[in-house]
Amino acid sequence: MAQDIELTLRPGLDPAPFAEIYARDKLVSIPDILPDAAANAVHELLRSSISWRLIFPEPAPDHPQGHKINVLSAADIEAIGRQQMAQRIQGVMARAKDNYGYLYNAYPMIEAYMKGWDSGHPIHRLTEFLNSPAFLEFGRAVIGEKQITKADAQATLYTRGHFLTRHVDEGYDRERRAAYTFGFTPEWQPDWGGLLLLLDSNFDIQRGLLPRFNTLNIFDGTMVHAVSAVSPFAGGHRLQITGWLRDDPPAKPS
Repeated sequence: MAQDIELTLRPGLDPAPFAEIYARDKLVSIPDILPDAAANAVHELLRSSISWRLIFPEPAPDHPQGHKINVLSAADIEAIGRQQMAQRIQGVMARAKDNYGYLYNAYPMIEAYMKGWDSGHPIHRLTEFLNSPAFLEFGRAVIGEKQITKADAQATLYTRGHFLTRHVDEGYDRERRAAYTFGFTPEWQPDWGGLLLLLDSNFDIQRGLLPRFNTLNIFDGTMVHAVSAVSPFAGGHRLQITGWLRDDPPAKPS
């Protein structure tokens, strides 16, 4: 991201019509959130300069939640070795058929910011923008929650075979007021998978949202949702910022 790119909401962006849609459907897609130059710069940042980690859960009987979340860097994967990694991914796929798990690349933006990872990297400017008064006030206005204090955020990259099985995002203390996905994927095709799926009580698909470029989706995280598996013939990477609009006290960097 060029250092002179200013991250701002698109001038004239009015939350009112999107607030009406959200109040009715608990789901709204908002196109053209950023000015074109800024959106293109974020896409280039995500495409070319992130140190991605591979994220997936595995059973861990001794863990309080019964599983552990693996966060593996490229160096970690190399150290584990191709054969053992293949076996572990096979396990992820086997458990996924029972609606357990996920597999994708991520960069934990909030953790990185709070712990001072990658000092000076422009990804931190994006984290600051998502927690800026302008962005948070826009989110408050859309979802009708005046107490929103911060935005969780992780950058994600889904490539062939990556997925997220159905779940809800309630939060342990119900501090998550709405979930969001912020798309930076140009020219994605529906046949490539990677769609955000919103499911009804019968698990029928109510909505399937393409990961559109420079589009912010905000939805009630207590709705059952998933990300469909990216197809083996997908012609690109699904690049998104995902997180929640929250009303717990904002943290301060160490």
